[in-house]
Amino acid sequence: MRMTLGVGVILGMAAFAALASPWPFLAPFVVLGIFVAAALYRHPAWGLFGLTLLVPFEGLFKGSGFSAAKLLGLALIAVLAVRFLLQQTPPQHLRSSLWRFVIPFVLLIVLSLLYTENLSVSLANLRELAIGMTFFVITLLAGRALNLSRLYAGIALSVAATCLIALLSIKYQAGGRAIGLLQDANYFALLIAIAVPAAVLMAVKGSSVLARLFWLAITFLLLAGMTKTDSRSGLLVMVICLAIGIRHHWWRCRRISPKYFGFLMLGLVLVVPVLRYSVPEDYIDRVKSLSVLKSGVNAYQDASIGRRASYLLVGREMIGENPLLGAGPGTFPLHYAQSGYAKAFSAELVNPELYRRAHNTYLEIFAEMGIPAGMVFMLLIIAGLGNFRRARQGFLQQQNRPAADLAVHLGLGLLSIALFMLFLSTPNHKYLWMFLALSSVVRQQAEAVQTHGKHGR
Repeated sequence: MRMTLGVGVILGMAAFAALASPWPFLAPFVVLGIFVAAALYRHPAWGLFGLTLLVPFEGLFKGSGFSAAKLLGLALIAVLAVRFLLQQTPPQHLRSSLWRFVIPFVLLIVLSLLYTENLSVSLANLRELAIGMTFFVITLLAGRALNLSRLYAGIALSVAATCLIALLSIKYQAGGRAIGLLQDANYFALLIAIAVPAAVLMAVKGSSVLARLFWLAITFLLLAGMTKTDSRSGLLVMVICLAIGIRHHWWRCRRISPKYFGFLMLGLVLVVPVLRYSVPEDYIDRVKSLSVLKSGVNAYQDASIGRRASYLLVGREMIGENPLLGAGPGTFPLHYAQSGYAKAFSAELVNPELYRRAHNTYLEIFAEMGIPAGMVFMLLIIAGLGNFRRARQGFLQQQNRPAADLAVHLGLGLLSIALFMLFLSTPNHKYLWMFLALSSVVRQQAEAVQTHGKHGR
C-alpha cells in the first residue's frame, strides 16, 4: 500500500512538473518512463531481454542521439547500480571465472592508450569497446533471473524478422547483398550465424509438431537470409557449427526408427534440390572463388581475398614495430591508409575507401594493443567456450539433457562469434560480451546443481 502510494505521488509530481515546463507534451512520456524504470527496478532481467532483442534493429537508429536501445541501456545500468549499492543484487552475481582475463585485458588496453599514436582515435575506439564490455557486467548481474532458452529463442526471432525485411525490400540490400538493418552484409551474416543454432534448438525441443514446423520455417528463413548476404565466411562458420551440433545430438539420430528415417531421407531428397536452385548463382560463384586459396595469397583472382591478405601484411608490420603495447586502439585504419595497398584496392571501388579496419578482430587487437593483449583476449574466448563445455558435461552427468542441449547451442553461438572474428573486426559486439557472461552463468548453474546433489546425498 505504501509503495503504491509512493509511486502515485512520484508520478503525480513528475506529470505536474512536465506540464508546468515549456514542453508540456512530454508529460505522458515522463509518466511512461517512470513506469518503465519501476518495472526495471523490480525485474532487471526484462531490461536485458529487451536490449538483446533490440541489437538486430540498432541500424534503424544509427546516427541518432537518442534511441530505444540507448535509453533502455542507460536506465538498466542506473537500476542495476542502485540495486547493487543497496545490496538488493548479491555481489556473488558478479562472480565469474573470466575476470582473470577481462581485468588484465582492460589494463593492457589502458597501457596501450597511454602510448597511442593518435589519442582522439583511440579514445573513440575505447568508447565503443566499453559499450560492448558493459554487456558483460549487465549480463552477470541480471542474466541469472532470465529464462535462457527464451532469451536465445528471442534472438532467433528478432534476427529472423530482419531477414524477412531484407528479403522483401531492396532498401535493406547493398549491391544486391542483404544487410538487414545494419551497414554491412558480413555483420548481418554474423547475426544470422548466431541465430541459426537457437532456431535449430527450438525445432529439436519443440513440444508439438506445429511448434517444430514453426521453428523449422524460422531456420529456413535464416538460411535464406544467409544466402542473400553472399557471405562466404558465414557459410563456413555455419558448416562448422552444424558439424559440432550433429555430434552432440547424434544420440537422437540413433533413436530414429527405420520408418521415420525413411521419411527423413525422402524429405532431404525433396528439399535439397529446392535449396540448391534457390541459392543465388552469384553466391555460389563467391563460394567457388575460395578455391584460389590453394594457389597461395598471390593468386589475387578475387579482390576481396587479396584485400584481406593485405590486412595481414599491414598488421604484421604494426606488430613488428610495437610488439608489447601496439600502436594504440583504433589505429589500424590509419596505418592501412598510409600503405600502398589502400590506394591499389580502392581504385577498383566506386566509392574509394582508404581507412579500413583489419577485418580480423584478433589481428586488430595484436596490432593495435600488443601481443600480450592479443593473447589475453584469445584466452578469454577459449575460457568462455570452455565454460559451456564444462556446463554441458555437468548437465549430462545429472542426466539433464535439455540443459545440456541449451549449453551446447549457447556455446555454438559464442563459437560463431569467435570464428567470425577471424573475418570481421568486432571486439565490441554486444552479443560477444553477453555470451561470455552467459558462459559463466550456465557453468555456475551446472556446478550449483552438482554441489547441491552431493550435499543432499
